[in-house]
Amino acid sequence: MTSNTSIKNLKKRIKQLEKENDSLKKNVSLFYTKKQPVKVPKQIQPLFNEASETVKKYFSTFKVDPSTSKIEINGHRYILMRAESLANDFFKNIIKLYADRPLPEAIKIGRNLLFDMAHLIGIEDAKNFHKKMKLKDPIAKLSAGPVHFAYMGWAFVDILEESKPSPDENFYLKYNHPFSFEADSWIKAKEKADFPVCTMNAGYSSGWCEESFGINLTAVEITCRAKGDKNCTFIMAPPNKINSYLEKEAIKYKRVKKYDVPLFFERKKIEEKLNTAVKDKETLLKEVHHRVKNNLQIITSLLRLHAEKENSPQFTELVTESQNRILSMALIHEMLYADTNFSRINLEKYVTSIFEQLRSTYGKSFIKLELDIPKGFSFEINKMIPIGLILNEVISNSFKYAFTKNKGKIIVSIKKNALIISDNGQGLPKSFDVNKNKSFGIQLIQLLADQIDAELIIDNKKGSSFIFNHKTNFN
Repeated sequence: MTSNTSIKNLKKRIKQLEKENDSLKKNVSLFYTKKQPVKVPKQIQPLFNEASETVKKYFSTFKVDPSTSKIEINGHRYILMRAESLANDFFKNIIKLYADRPLPEAIKIGRNLLFDMAHLIGIEDAKNFHKKMKLKDPIAKLSAGPVHFAYMGWAFVDILEESKPSPDENFYLKYNHPFSFEADSWIKAKEKADFPVCTMNAGYSSGWCEESFGINLTAVEITCRAKGDKNCTFIMAPPNKINSYLEKEAIKYKRVKKYDVPLFFERKKIEEKLNTAVKDKETLLKEVHHRVKNNLQIITSLLRLHAEKENSPQFTELVTESQNRILSMALIHEMLYADTNFSRINLEKYVTSIFEQLRSTYGKSFIKLELDIPKGFSFEINKMIPIGLILNEVISNSFKYAFTKNKGKIIVSIKKNALIISDNGQGLPKSFDVNKNKSFGIQLIQLLADQIDAELIIDNKKGSSFIFNHKTNFN
């Protein structure tokens, strides 16, 4: 009887202990440690002790549910990532991706990407943490950063004695990351780097501190365990101050090469400067094209006044031809001024404009234009000027000589590598020989054909066709 009672009591006690054990397991945080998650100078240790309790409270609620792919801490969703994918493996792929660039440039591109991303994450994590834990004091906000950093698996933070984290331009923080995930990844892979690898550590920590104090900050790793140095050591300061601190460190470590200073979204700032420069250039180019067009129009006006004064039909005809040639060039500058593309001219728009201009000059409204030009086809400006003059000469000849009846058509087309300007008029005289013809217009057309590296063929079977065969791709 006594034996049975004892067995029953033992079983009951075992069940109680199992229940208590389960309860204890549920209440123990996965982030529990008896050791300090941060090392700081003694005078500020109390602040970080308080911060440690705040961060510990934040991480006390940890839920994982693989069935919904959720990892939640304090009501916020988190993700797990393999450290190497943002460290040594990341740089291997960056170097492959930018194999056409010098190695230092490829590495700098990778470091800038990681810094920008980490800096932004640091800012946003700080905002969320401060709001969630209702932190108002800048010192309390900042002191939570290194502890949070350790809980998140980035690195342990060892703030050195010479640090002076004041909320102004004199902010200065010098610290070590003894267990940086980036340096550890390189060391574990037995790969030695020749540059400081803890870029995300620098970006995240400077982002958190920037948000905490409301001042622009950047951080530079001056020594790195992945390079073979004793510590991963960082300097954090405002961007306009950090170089003076780095110069002192360079003298201390007898470093010849300058440290690379990452600036948050430096590429974005450079792009903005480039965009501004491009806009300024576009404005200047527009003004140049506008002035050239106006100057050419002044020349045509002077020629017209001179022709009126001479009162000679032959001279007037020569002046009109010269005016048309000038206007063909002025039209290019007018189109460039009106367009956003300052290097190319749409051929269809240009031909239509010059045709209308010449039809008005010669007063032959019955002549129609037919185009066979691929949509959006264009020429660069250096090629468009001689082509514009060619179009003016050939189309002018058609207006003047091709049509005897009140009906006619001028066709401009692009076929493979050829520009073809033709009409359905009476054609050139049977005795016409392009090599013997000494008229200024034909000579000019031949010179312009040479200028655009094209062979001129004149077909006189049905009307007249001027074919400019280009030796390579025409546009």
